[in-house]
Amino acid sequence: MAVTEQMGSRRFGRVNWRGLGTLCAREIQRFLAVWTQTVLAPLVTAGLFLMIFSIAIGPRRGAVMGVDFTTFIAPGILMMTVIQNAFANTSSSIVIGKVQGNIVDTLMPPLSAAELVIGYLAGAVARGTIVAVAIWLGLWVFLGIVPQHPLWALFFVITGSALLGALGMVAGIFANKFDQMAAITNFIVTPLAFLSGTFYSVDALPPGLREATHLNPVFYLIDGVRFGVIGVSDSSPVLGAGVALLTILAVAAVAWWMFARGYRLKA
Repeated sequence: MAVTEQMGSRRFGRVNWRGLGTLCAREIQRFLAVWTQTVLAPLVTAGLFLMIFSIAIGPRRGAVMGVDFTTFIAPGILMMTVIQNAFANTSSSIVIGKVQGNIVDTLMPPLSAAELVIGYLAGAVARGTIVAVAIWLGLWVFLGIVPQHPLWALFFVITGSALLGALGMVAGIFANKFDQMAAITNFIVTPLAFLSGTFYSVDALPPGLREATHLNPVFYLIDGVRFGVIGVSDSSPVLGAGVALLTILAVAAVAWWMFARGYRLKA
């Protein structure tokens, strides 16, 4: 039976809880097995970013939105690291499976397209949340930063991980080779992360760039985490939450369609 027929036959059936749980566990165990690369390395990278920008710019930059520059960029670096790792978790899992030829082991079991999306997202959200907690512990120890609105911070960490995890699925299904995946990361994901107010307030931008930044959904993720951690933001966290949820639904729907149709997944 074709992959698309198998997935389509269970599209509106009961939830395969055992299969879904197994996929979720596999995606989580996959990155935990190499935690030095998936958890420790992002922590070190975030620390280096914070140290370099603090030394190079911090003393001369002064206060931004009423807080010192190091404190201002800390939540942005945290969120940037979270979304990059969430994207890498789903995209690498799918691309490696396609290149090695074992993606069929995931597609052949009786899992619907929605269950596949949820299973892959579980790994992305778990990795993003663990990375966020690790970085926050570092910020607390070295900078004494305590979240002002922890529930908002947690909400945006989870939604950010889900959004980039969904985008990672779309990219992973679309890419057939590692160089294609690298191109998507370098020319789409990295610019979205860096040009989203991570290291600056959008109020400092010219009007045209400021409006363009507000079209970037990653801006709302970083701005939302900044509000949750240090209590200041360029936009309303309620608006950011709405944009994040709608974007997740849109990107996850594309991933669902790709799985349901077997788009670029069949040999």
